[in-house]
Amino acid sequence: MQFTKTVRNLVLLTTLTGAVVSCNPFKKKPQTSSATGWNYNDKTMGNFNVPKPKDIKAAPGLVFVQGGTFTMGAAQEDVMGDWNNIQRRITVNSFFIDKTEVSNLHYREYLYWLSNVFPEGTTPGQSKFGMDTVVLEALPDTLVWRSELAYNEPMVEYYFRHPSYNNFPVVGVSWKQATDYCIWRTDRVNELTLMKSSYLDPKNQIKKELNGAGQDNFNTRAYLLGEYQATPGRDATKKSNPLKDAQGRPRTKVSFEDGILFGDYRLPTEAEWEYAAYGYIAANPQRKSKSNKRGEELISNKQIYAWKNNGYDNVRYTAKGSYQGSMLANFKRGAGDNMGVAGGLNDNAAIPAEVVTFTPNGYGLYNMSGNVSEWVADVYRPMTAIDGDDYNIFRGNEFKQIDFARGAGNLRDEKGRIIYKTEADSTLANRRNYQKGYAVNHLDGDSASNAGYSYGLTSLISDKSRVVKGASWNDRAYWLSPGARRFLEEDQSTNTIGFRCAMNHYGSSEGTSKKAKTGIFMPTKKNKR
Repeated sequence: MQFTKTVRNLVLLTTLTGAVVSCNPFKKKPQTSSATGWNYNDKTMGNFNVPKPKDIKAAPGLVFVQGGTFTMGAAQEDVMGDWNNIQRRITVNSFFIDKTEVSNLHYREYLYWLSNVFPEGTTPGQSKFGMDTVVLEALPDTLVWRSELAYNEPMVEYYFRHPSYNNFPVVGVSWKQATDYCIWRTDRVNELTLMKSSYLDPKNQIKKELNGAGQDNFNTRAYLLGEYQATPGRDATKKSNPLKDAQGRPRTKVSFEDGILFGDYRLPTEAEWEYAAYGYIAANPQRKSKSNKRGEELISNKQIYAWKNNGYDNVRYTAKGSYQGSMLANFKRGAGDNMGVAGGLNDNAAIPAEVVTFTPNGYGLYNMSGNVSEWVADVYRPMTAIDGDDYNIFRGNEFKQIDFARGAGNLRDEKGRIIYKTEADSTLANRRNYQKGYAVNHLDGDSASNAGYSYGLTSLISDKSRVVKGASWNDRAYWLSPGARRFLEEDQSTNTIGFRCAMNHYGSSEGTSKKAKTGIFMPTKKNKR
């Protein structure tokens, strides 16, 4: 009798336990599509993976810049008289940009990777001086330091290579080389992200890649297109992997929609660079810092330089204290004065200074005025400000598509990157937003809007002329204004031009959360009005 009672109680307990489990009030309800009613991330309904919307973190080296409207162009009298920076009010979307210029150390890291991935003989018939052509093409031109009437030979030998100059901005890099560096940086950051998330096996990946992988190196777009075959880490095959396929099995291949990969590093546009340089967020008299505060839609006045100094817009620190009278940027005061007098060096730099030097601007960016001029993405035109859009103004678009002519599995070039080609105009006839694949000369002041600039015939400007922003260590104060602009051919370089990278910001323009650690806190919740 007692045995029968015990069995009955066990059965009842088991039944109740099952009921509690099946009706678990603590079980997380799946997200449901408002369009179809199907559940997301549910193995019983196909496992359509939908990550939660979230603020994206700043990628390594980047600072968040909250976008907005500003007056782009000259802030003082145009002493050059070329009238190429007419003022115009535009809007720039939020984005990320490097806190500092790319340093010699950063660029040497790039060359180290190239020399191991592309050792001599990797590219058939393309080796010279004991190096593969891929490496040779990336080398900075250290001869930019030479001068016929100056003893600069030590700079040729030591500026780029000596550890004392590790944290100095790299120079002698052309626009093309800077663009290639940004692509490489994108791939290395995303590769590391996948290794840390176990979607790439770290040991296998590093051993394979740095042992002469050549063309078969990790490229973000090649990976997403399935042209790069990767070995997943051990954890990616476990049930704990949050990514699942339609059958509920762990998914080892990441897509961009999963929100794991970062966007592309790239050169900033001219508008982005100039907007970031002004750092207007610090000039706003009542910028929003709390969730219950709306903030002012106001910029007090058009400043000249990349800083606001106690109400004065000048090149010296004017507030009382030990720094009073100190220079706020690295530039040339006058003929023969690159750094001042011994015992009182006013900027402590006869040539470029370290990338973390002087006072950062309102966004926390260093040397947006002075030190080195910087490449930006735009093709140079004197009157771009008149022709361009109000939003994210930019000249230089060449709309491209993947070249599938080689067939699947052969879409990469010798560097391992996906091959693109300019869209044919014939395929764009029915489009309303653009009709030409090559848009560099669109609305370029000519009647047909398609005439190109031919270097050396009637102008020094060509379609290869790229905008250069900011003053350098060898420039006078006039060029310190972020509105000033110059140009140089994209395959040329000097000892006064460096660069920094940028990246698109996705989602709400108001910005990233406090957890993103960008150095600037902007609340993500909508403000009550």
